[in-house]
Amino acid sequence: MNTEVEIQFALDTPSLPTIEQVQTWVEAALAQYSTHFSMCIRIVDTDESQALNNEYRGKDKPTNVLSFPFEMPDCVTVETEILGDLVICAPVVSQEASEQNKALFDHWAHMIIHGTLHLLGFDHIKDAEAEEMEQLERDILAKLNIADPYLIQ
Repeated sequence: MNTEVEIQFALDTPSLPTIEQVQTWVEAALAQYSTHFSMCIRIVDTDESQALNNEYRGKDKPTNVLSFPFEMPDCVTVETEILGDLVICAPVVSQEASEQNKALFDHWAHMIIHGTLHLLGFDHIKDAEAEEMEQLERDILAKLNIADPYLIQ
């Protein structure tokens, strides 16, 4: 696959995905593209997530995934499409998985794929956009043998 993923672990806690797992999930999200992509994923604690969420979204609480798409200046040309950065809060992902009765790493896969789709420009603000994005997530996760994350359990 033509994907370069830098993974930063800003905390040391049990039950984090491996670099290989994260790479697999990113590649699954980008499988339909032939472009060479580059991105960074930072796995953080609640304090860092809350600070970033407050600074960039005006929400003073931690969140599962923050996406920061990169916009290449017109004067720069490179062969790699830099997608941007994802910041994923490990404690929030773990808590959500538990509350939603989902397997932890299935939820991690969903959050990585969800964030990667955001970096590609997908969104879920409008209903039609949400339906399109959620269906893409379902399709990608199904290829990984992961159940529909939007089914109420």
